[in-house]
Amino acid sequence: MLFNKLELRKFIVFNRLYIAVFLIALGFLAGFGMRHGTGWWLAWIPFLVAIFMGFAHFLLGPMTLIQGYMESGDLEGAQKILSKVKYPNLLYKPIRSSYYMIQANFSTMGEDLDKAESQLRKSLESGVAEKEYEGTAYLQLGAIAIKKGKTREALEHLQKAVKIGLPDKDNEATAFLQISSVCIQRRDFRNAKVYFNKAKACKPTNPQIVDQIKEMAKYIARIPG
Repeated sequence: MLFNKLELRKFIVFNRLYIAVFLIALGFLAGFGMRHGTGWWLAWIPFLVAIFMGFAHFLLGPMTLIQGYMESGDLEGAQKILSKVKYPNLLYKPIRSSYYMIQANFSTMGEDLDKAESQLRKSLESGVAEKEYEGTAYLQLGAIAIKKGKTREALEHLQKAVKIGLPDKDNEATAFLQISSVCIQRRDFRNAKVYFNKAKACKPTNPQIVDQIKEMAKYIARIPG
């Protein structure tokens, strides 16, 4: 039953325009086919639904389906959904922001840093609905800037991410660790220690971040002062 509902939902999402055309034709058929003009009183129903379908096609696209793919770890399926968005600039702004942010994640995984950076900026320009996700975007921009060797730009993005706010302590710890790393590269050892201690204070639970803290602790311990 769940499978049937999912398939029905997919069918509706992928065929909104065709359904809208069918409903408009049905409305005209009702309007002209019934006597005494009573058909036009019924025709407004399919007309109204058709209008909603048309708006949903362009303002929402297939993005309403993508959460299920992301949660189940079906990245290939999620990418196929993204590829079906033909006019991203017509998407409703919060939906457009999510579209570009997810695209940026895939570009980052593919090591296409220039494309990922461009998509993250488009996401921010579209207006991120929730502040912590805006912070996440700046955290990603900071990480990209570090990989590109742009330490000043990285520091600006990472500090902005912390100021705006991040979704959890693991992300906060990541931001502080990266700021500490940038400070080390700039030979600002005092602030490197300050931000490293802030990272530890977050008490992250992600094993990878915990290991990063352990490794950096060895380096921090050798810094004089």
